[in-house]
Amino acid sequence: MKNIAILGSTGSIGTQALEVIRENPELYKVSALTAHSNAELIVQQALEFKPELVVICDESKYAAVKSGLSGTSIQVLSGEAGLCEAAALDSVSIVLTAIMGAVGLRPTIAAIEAKKTIALANKETLVVAGELITHLAEENGVKIIPVDSEHSAIYQCLVGEELDTIEKIYITASGGPFRGKDRHFLGSVTKEQALKHPNWVMGAKITIDSASLMNKGLEVIEAKWLFNLDIDQIDVIVHPQSIVHSIVQFNDGSMKAQMGLPDMKLPIHYAMAYPKRISSQFPRFNFLDYPELTFAKADMDTFRNLGLAYSALRSGGNMPCIINAANEVVVDAFLKDQIGFLAMSDVIERCMTDLPFIAAPTLNNYLETDQQTRIFARELVTNKHLAI
Repeated sequence: MKNIAILGSTGSIGTQALEVIRENPELYKVSALTAHSNAELIVQQALEFKPELVVICDESKYAAVKSGLSGTSIQVLSGEAGLCEAAALDSVSIVLTAIMGAVGLRPTIAAIEAKKTIALANKETLVVAGELITHLAEENGVKIIPVDSEHSAIYQCLVGEELDTIEKIYITASGGPFRGKDRHFLGSVTKEQALKHPNWVMGAKITIDSASLMNKGLEVIEAKWLFNLDIDQIDVIVHPQSIVHSIVQFNDGSMKAQMGLPDMKLPIHYAMAYPKRISSQFPRFNFLDYPELTFAKADMDTFRNLGLAYSALRSGGNMPCIINAANEVVVDAFLKDQIGFLAMSDVIERCMTDLPFIAAPTLNNYLETDQQTRIFARELVTNKHLAI
């Protein structure tokens, strides 16, 4: 029986993780649940799974959650301090970090310092502070098991292999809803169009990131830290069918690919069960249903965010932190119809060129950079001419 804390239990990854737990009650027990502001859903989840701790980050929703769980023995906390307490809870053996954005940084650090195994679905943690997080994990003997389908694929391909035998990895991208479109077309797309992903069911933010290829850019940065790779060892290829989730090429020329239907419950289940493989009733892939699997080069001229992410990784320091924070602001603005699809890249690039670069940032530097970037990016969105 593994005791699990789910940070972000009301989001897409969190709810699917609870489905896996519901189907395997003899394997997993929920010790803690956290949510940003969805008080109604987290109360429902807590009443079903009976964790010892529930955290609602939005302090204005604390009373509603507390009231909803009155009559139970479940402790209710709020805010970032509550998140960190959930991540470090004594009874917890695995922390699934499924919070969106840089807010996952502090609780992930708390979990690592408490020597918990990390099932990482919050790629922004490694994008913002990859060097710090991986060093801290190594220092504390903590295993980080990726939950992103692409990084889970690479992780699975590397079981039994040495990292220094990797020649190259290929992160696959579906291409999103705008694969093959040009910049003229992208200049007038709507959020409704961008939210229609052809293969995956995900939250709004990550779906927009997929449409702009920023999701792949963030995954490139995450892969650098997860697998200790040089930037030239990481490539992105477009694979519209989303069956091959990623590929590892080794120094003897052989390659391994992890394949399966596009279902996030698969990498979630793998991470929570690791190092074992547990049988599941998930739908099976059939080659005859996919007579053609195709691959193409990613178009970084049209989808500039991917190139900006590579540029940030080459710069190092706090630059990936800058693009992550700026991207969170512009995606939110796009979803609120405050900025166009192509203008998102303009704002991100302006943040990269105008904000102070720090070559060897501390945790406080990362946190300050994150806040400074958000303020500047919001100003650019509000005063649209400034981003040009």
